[in-house]
Amino acid sequence: MFPKLLAAIEDDFAAVNRTIVEQLHSRVGLVESIGHYIVDAGGKRLRPILVLLAARGCGIRDSRHIELAAVIEFIHTATLLHDDVVDMSTLRRGRPTVNAEWNSETSVLVGDFIYSRAFQLLVGIGDMGIMEIMADTTNRIAEGEVQQLVNKNNPDIDEAGYLQVIHDKTAILFQSAAQCGARLAGAPAATEQAFKALGLHLGVAFQLIDDVLDYAGDSSAMGKNIGDDLLEGKPTLPLIHVMRNGRESEAELIRSCIADTEFCKANLHKVIEVVRAGDALDYTSRLAADEAGRALAALAEIPPSTYRDSLETMIRLSVDRSN
Repeated sequence: MFPKLLAAIEDDFAAVNRTIVEQLHSRVGLVESIGHYIVDAGGKRLRPILVLLAARGCGIRDSRHIELAAVIEFIHTATLLHDDVVDMSTLRRGRPTVNAEWNSETSVLVGDFIYSRAFQLLVGIGDMGIMEIMADTTNRIAEGEVQQLVNKNNPDIDEAGYLQVIHDKTAILFQSAAQCGARLAGAPAATEQAFKALGLHLGVAFQLIDDVLDYAGDSSAMGKNIGDDLLEGKPTLPLIHVMRNGRESEAELIRSCIADTEFCKANLHKVIEVVRAGDALDYTSRLAADEAGRALAALAEIPPSTYRDSLETMIRLSVDRSN
């Protein structure tokens, strides 16, 4: 959580959390139990906060942004449940994943429930334009997930290919959160597009810093282990940079680790040393800062308000964080 962001939307944020809990109700007890297990694990809730700030910043006059923020959080949560199964992850936010605590089948099916509940809420919001954006968004996320799976254990992925996955898998939901919040409030087309751009660049910056923290962060603060992405066979940007610009021996070590999980388990500490010793983390951080700069430039097109001030804080914190 980024507490500084909540001052302007404290009541809205509390309403979103109440809505999330209410909408997790199910006649199947296991669904509800797992839903509350996920919610209780916490999380930054950046995507729903982005909805609230965008809607309030554009002068929304009803409460539909509360349901929209819950929709965005539900879609994000469902993708995490599915991700953890695909990646065979056992730890998220410092707690066992649902697939580790229960099983993979349950995790997938509860993820499906949460996805479908999101679209039930969208129907209630009653804006066909927003429903179209969210339908396209979930389709793009699915494509990004599949492409990431295709890229798994493939050391030949280049920077452009990796950034495309970030756009599809992560940034698109930030983009839609910001755009739909503005659209729901009836913002002019130019303002809606400014929010769309802000969300996209914020999402890319956020993911790139996640890539940095996977090697430079603190495992207790992040709730996951250092080097987890590499152990899952993911060729993230710091690794791609070393393979492109590092010494031949370093590039070969990383290529072998990406391609062979068992080799990686035995040599992960060496890769972490190589990534930390070179300029890969600085390079990735610079790209994240560039994306944050583009988000701030988009913010300049949005009318001044306390909500815009909070959006500026969100953008700056996205690249200045430890988890």
